[in-house]
Formats: sequence, C-alpha cells, structure tokens
Amino acid sequence: MSGLKQKLFERIQTERPRTERLVKEFGNVKVDEVTVSQIIGGMRDIKSLVTDISYLDPFEGIRFRGLTIPEVLEKLPKVPNREMPYVEGFFHFLLTGEIPSAQEVEEVHQEFNSRKDVPEYVFDIIRAMPRDSHPMTMFATGIMSMQRESIFAKEYHKDLKKNDYWAAYYEDAMNLLAKLPEIAAFIYRLKYRDGNIIAGDPHLDFGGNFAHMMGIDKPYDDVSRLYFILHSDHESGNVSAHTGHLVASALSDIYYATSAMLNGLAGPLHGLANEEVLRWLHGVMETMGGKVPTEDEMKKFVWDTLKSGHVIPGFGHAVLRKTDPRYMAQREFCLKHLPDDLIFKYVDLLYKVVPPILLEQGKAKNPWPNVDAQSGVIQWYYGVKEYEFYTVLFGIGRALGVSSNIIWARALGYPLERPKSLTTKMLEDAANNKKS
Repeated sequence: MSGLKQKLFERIQTERPRTERLVKEFGNVKVDEVTVSQIIGGMRDIKSLVTDISYLDPFEGIRFRGLTIPEVLEKLPKVPNREMPYVEGFFHFLLTGEIPSAQEVEEVHQEFNSRKDVPEYVFDIIRAMPRDSHPMTMFATGIMSMQRESIFAKEYHKDLKKNDYWAAYYEDAMNLLAKLPEIAAFIYRLKYRDGNIIAGDPHLDFGGNFAHMMGIDKPYDDVSRLYFILHSDHESGNVSAHTGHLVASALSDIYYATSAMLNGLAGPLHGLANEEVLRWLHGVMETMGGKVPTEDEMKKFVWDTLKSGHVIPGFGHAVLRKTDPRYMAQREFCLKHLPDDLIFKYVDLLYKVVPPILLEQGKAKNPWPNVDAQSGVIQWYYGVKEYEFYTVLFGIGRALGVSSNIIWARALGYPLERPKSLTTKMLEDAANNKKS
C-alpha cells in the first residue's frame, strides 16, 4: 500500500465514527428551514450536503481543508526554482488534510508517473471524432472510454465489502488523474496544432509535464499549477462537484462520475463563464479602439452597459461577498509577469471602476470580481487563445476535488442521493395554509 493510501486509510478509521455518531444520535436535529423559493430556485443554499474537502466562506472565500488560498499557496511544498506548489502535494493535502513532506510529494509524483500511460484506444477514439467537436466533448468521451479499466467495477462483482469501496475508488482516481494532463494536451495539439503531439516527460511534475506537452515555455508550468489548484474544488453544491458526487452515489465508478462532472462543467452558467468573460473583454477592446481607456471613459462604458440592460461578466458571485481570492491569486501573478499586457490593463481598470458602480447601482449583492474575470486573460497571454479549451483546463483541476470528495463519500458510507420532489399544487397548498 502506498504511503498516501496508508495515511488515507488511517484518517478514514478516525472519521467514520464521527459520521456514524451524527446519524445515530443526532439524526433528527434540525439544521435549516427550506422555503418555497429555495425549492423552485434550484435548491439554493439548502444545507443538505457534507464535505470536509473545501468550504466556501462568504467573506474569506474558498478554504481548502480549513486553509485559505494564500495559506495553501504558502504552506504547500513548491517545485524547486518555481513559485507555485506541486499539484501532487495539493492532492495529498485534499485527501488527508495534512501538509505533505517533500518525500510524500515525491511519492505521489512517482505514483502518478507509474499510472500515467494512456491506453492507445483512447487516442484512437478521440481521433475518430469530428475535428470540430468541442474539446470538452472529446475530453469527457476519452475519459468515459476508459471505464473498462475501472478497478471498482471489477471488484464490486467479486463481492467487494462496503467498507472497502473507498480503496477501489482511490485506485481508479489515481489511475484517472495521472492520465488527465496527457489526454487534455493531446486534444489541444490535435485540434489546434495540426496534430503535432508532444510526448510527456516522466521527470516533470503534474503541472510542469502538462505545460511541456502543451508546448508552452515557462512560466506556463506555474500557470498550470496555480490554475489546477484554484479550480480544484468549490464545496459540494456547485454543478460539477455535485454531479460527480451524485453519480458516484449510485456506485457508478470514477470514470462515469468524472465524465458526468465534465458535462455539467461545460455549461455557460458554470465552467464556460471564463470563456464568455474573455469574449466580452475583446468586444470592449474593440469598442475602445484597442487603446487603454481612461478611468472616466471606462466608467462611462460600464454605466452605458448597465443602463442598456446588460451585465458586466466576471463580477458577482452567488455566495461570496468579497473579491474572490482565486481572482486575487491570479491578479498577483499578472502584476508580476504580465503587467503591461493590454488585456490585463483592461481587467485591472475594470477591477478599479466596476465595484463602486455596482454598489451605487444597488442591485448586486457582491459587486467584486470572481475567478472568471481573470483566468482567461492569463491563458490568452501565454498563447492558449482557443476559448473553448479553457473549460478543459478547468476540468483537470476540478477532477482533483471531485475525486477527493468521491473517495471520502465511499469511505464514510454516504448513501444514494435521492431528494424528494413536490408538485406545484402541493407548494400552492402549503403557501395558502401558511397565508391563512
């Protein structure tokens, strides 16, 4: 058993009694009230899921295993001579809640490296798809095709014990995560670089090898590490994380669950948002004649946009009530590495003028920028100018958090998810009874 898997096993043994006690002794404790608007409005803010991997605090932003983003980036072991932490170390942290040692990071790297070879049939299937297929379709299809490799699917039919489900999911997750950088880079080079595929380098870490296979020089390796970490998880309730969790609750294996997660991520109201922000930014630049506007000119443009009934994409968040720390982490990278980039200058100017205007307008609960306002800018600067590929990058990162959540859900024996639906008439009756 690997060091990471052994540590995870020990952690599971201490966590299971906590969950069992909550259900047995406190199962009837009321935590929240549900309103009609929440039932109709997409179950917004209903407290009905559990995850210890991450928590979205309205005023602190995302916390991974209790640590803020700045704390995570500071405390995790960093790649030698680079600014950003190892993705391998971050995954160890998501699973165990402990900051790994350099040796433990190396062990995860070696484990990923031993599992990274992608079956040739996956590439054949992707090549067989129409070249104009969306890269997310290719990505989800490539992952789905590997379901035949699932260890859990095989072991389940051999009378695998429920308390051991997590171990099979762990093996599947490690096998899949190790392959994601190569599958994603293959899709990119196939679609956008005339099929000129670059082989992986086993000596490089997760983020560094991805940058190498993409064919992009440093510091894009740090861009990749930062991007995958920032996009890894966002509580259980967002569409991608919840979809992966939901599908796996039926004991569908990690390949089914991850493919489903990506399908949810591909929507315009979720992972596609970073693409839409960059499209909008290019439209703004065209309107401004390609020059950097003054603050007064940008203020006028923002007000004109709002008065015409349109929104400023990349600003606002369903939960956050401050600037998204993921945005700030990327902003700091931009200030250091691309301060004079034209698109970043626009983003920087919008960061200064939009929040006060939205506050004055009085309609936005959160007038500050979110992660999508910044992420596409960095990709564009380093040559990844194909908008539709951005969500694939998001998917690589999100798979880290979704896999961690799924492994723990099986370890703690969480059941099949099955919320109860009501008819509209039932809601009307409830409303009338309340009114009378």
